[in-house]
Amino acid sequence: MIRQATRPSETLYLASEPKVALGEVGVWKMSQDNVVALRPNDRVRQDAEPIATICRNLGATTAAHVVARALDEVSQMVAGLNTLVKRHDLAEMPRPLRRLQRMAENLGLITLGLVAADLTLCITCQDVTAFSAVWARLVRVAEHALADQRSLLGATLA
Repeated sequence: MIRQATRPSETLYLASEPKVALGEVGVWKMSQDNVVALRPNDRVRQDAEPIATICRNLGATTAAHVVARALDEVSQMVAGLNTLVKRHDLAEMPRPLRRLQRMAENLGLITLGLVAADLTLCITCQDVTAFSAVWARLVRVAEHALADQRSLLGATLA
């Protein structure tokens, strides 16, 4: 049984041992001793080569504008997907997810592309439990990948 607690974002609480006594079989006693705080720590893989190729082909200034525009578009796509999730409109998600996957791969955002593909699979299989977990992962990965990519772009052009 999982109990919900109000804590910093991305922290989950799970009771680790049931309290088994007369009349209390199956009741979970939550205390500091048997609660484990899980902090998801996704490793975000990126490939700098696509950005470097864009820089070589277009020049530093033009490449900076093109990549910044593409990163903004990825951010907007994730925001649009968030709107669909809030409306529970999962049927409309596969197409923008495939587009997000392609854009992420073209920008060297390897993990973001893989998680977008995983989320598409969850929708196709109609697995709402997996969807919830993978959606949370997509949001975390997108936040990390976009922040990292913007700093990488700045270092590449400096």
